[in-house]
Amino acid sequence: MTKSSYNSATYIIISLLLAVSTMISFCIGRYGISYQELTEALFNHTENPFINVILFNVRLPRIIMALLAGGVLSMAGTSYQAVFRNPMVSPDILGVSSGAACGASVGILLSLNSFGIQIISFGFGLLAVFITYGISKILKKGNDEILMLILTGMIISALFGSAISLLKYVADQDTKLPAITFWMMGSLTSVTTSDIKSLLPSLMIGIIPLMLISWKLNALSLSEDEAFSLGINPARIRLITILCATLITASIISFTGLIGWIGLIIPHFCRFVIGADTRKLMPFSFLCGAIFLLWVDNISRSITALEIPIGIITSITGAPAFLLFLAKGKRITN
Repeated sequence: MTKSSYNSATYIIISLLLAVSTMISFCIGRYGISYQELTEALFNHTENPFINVILFNVRLPRIIMALLAGGVLSMAGTSYQAVFRNPMVSPDILGVSSGAACGASVGILLSLNSFGIQIISFGFGLLAVFITYGISKILKKGNDEILMLILTGMIISALFGSAISLLKYVADQDTKLPAITFWMMGSLTSVTTSDIKSLLPSLMIGIIPLMLISWKLNALSLSEDEAFSLGINPARIRLITILCATLITASIISFTGLIGWIGLIIPHFCRFVIGADTRKLMPFSFLCGAIFLLWVDNISRSITALEIPIGIITSITGAPAFLLFLAKGKRITN
């Protein structure tokens, strides 16, 4: 089998797996729905109003958000890893997660509604990355730009993390503190159709440019002179990629809370399967991340009577998987 045929077959398999996983997800939950009931509701419009409410008002928005969140976080992780030429990089490397969590904590303390919390979380996430990028530019002065970005991102993340700790310390222990803690664990429980509609524009603004410049991200693995010889400005591509990846990451986090590991482990898995070419890796990461988070959410809402925050499950599954990838990579290099 040629490489082109292998890639085509891989895309077909992963697309079918996504479709099957989506259909199964409609049936999974505390109120089980058979495939016959699902088919009737989708095509014949069942007269049972209870099934319609569960499928279209509860599970449909949640499934769509799981697909979008998993795919977007995986795509952002792929983008950041290409920019920093480091497979250990995740979407929160520049402080977007810490910033968004700090913003959500502020919103909860101010007793804002869910929309207000989403807006302030989104704004703080972008602010954290802008601060990181601005400071790294000031401090660069002949130093390695990528290294300065990473180090500055670590510092800004630590500062926002300290701010979160302070906010949790002063928060009311009976109401505000549990709400902040639950938000930081990540959840799709309260997702609605209106959330999806308000989220899509910002995702499109970030995803479309990333897909258009995905072929140029391959050149970032080359030296500056080699990239320029191909007609590519590495600094400009880095800036566009960081802005777009940050935008889509902050957008998702503001609605779902913190969801870790996806942007780190899924790109690793995809490289093993389809290779390092970002033109193919970017959409493949989206599909794999969507499937992964969809099944994480299925587990979180069905494994016990009390729903488990998805951030806990991604950590439980992500950490061992990442160790496995590291061990396999070490065997390959040896």
